[in-house]
Amino acid sequence: MTQINKRKLDHIHIVSEDGAVDRRRHYFDQIRLTHRALPELNLSDVNPSTIFLGKKLSFPLLISSMTGGADEELVKINRNLAVAAEAEGVALAVGSQRVFLSDDAAAESFRLRELAPTVPLIGNLGAVQLNYHLGFADCEAAVKVLDADALYLHLNPLQEAVQPEGDTDFSHLRDKIATIVQTLKEPVIVKEVGAGISPEDVEHLLAAGVKHIDVAGTGGTSWSMVESRRGDDPSLGELFGDWGIPTPVALRKMKPYRHEVELIASGGVRNGIDMVKSLILGASLCGMARPFLDPARDSAAAVRTVIRRLKREFTTAMFLLGAGDLGDLKGREELILDEYWH
Repeated sequence: MTQINKRKLDHIHIVSEDGAVDRRRHYFDQIRLTHRALPELNLSDVNPSTIFLGKKLSFPLLISSMTGGADEELVKINRNLAVAAEAEGVALAVGSQRVFLSDDAAAESFRLRELAPTVPLIGNLGAVQLNYHLGFADCEAAVKVLDADALYLHLNPLQEAVQPEGDTDFSHLRDKIATIVQTLKEPVIVKEVGAGISPEDVEHLLAAGVKHIDVAGTGGTSWSMVESRRGDDPSLGELFGDWGIPTPVALRKMKPYRHEVELIASGGVRNGIDMVKSLILGASLCGMARPFLDPARDSAAAVRTVIRRLKREFTTAMFLLGAGDLGDLKGREELILDEYWH
């Protein structure tokens, strides 16, 4: 087994079995919304559907990046996620695909299009790897094996700094990201992995031509904590376990850029109410990973159960706000009770 494959298995088992790495900060709970006692809607008429990457979703959910690799368990997880995403009409992003660039056997975990023919699929590579010999051909290969609609380039300086075998040269990445944006046919989405995107980051990404950003803030799974479990000394990873920008704060800081980029909210989003709050703060889509991991280790049916629960929560919250469709929701910060949100 390659080192990358072993690391991916380590990650899955740590996230699934170590409750401390899910920080459960519940930052969205600080936001209270304006309940409508007279919503003037029939709940059955509420329409939570949306369009993302040119494809219709039943509601604005993205199953966020988790895994992939040359191991039966990793293949099973991704296949269960793909079957469920197609059945319920939601988007799916895979975990980092660097593993298959060095191990042909890992490609099977990313051949998902036949299982999810109509929903958006998003490939994934670490942006920092552009400083470690990855280039356009690798990005193109990642898209091709998945038949992806877009490619995530993820930014994870904290995770790499804590990881025992981390790649930490993040210098001059903006221009390299710009090259991929300009040459890849599919859209490039830039995301963090749980520490947030700042306005200064957005300025750099806009200059690179990026039009889609996943703020991926702190509040949920801490990859600093995950990596702390893999080394001999956990102190550094634990110290930085809650480092970063909470997801709702990151979204609000994006307000000046909403007309220039499409925003995805992830990081500590745990229910349909959090999703509604994310859209009110300007996001177009909400990503979750941890809530799907254990169900995906079980079956596609178990994943579908979680998706259906989230959709019911999301639609109910829309109804209670008097929002008949997402146009009544997105960016409408007047729905927030200011007494609870400063």
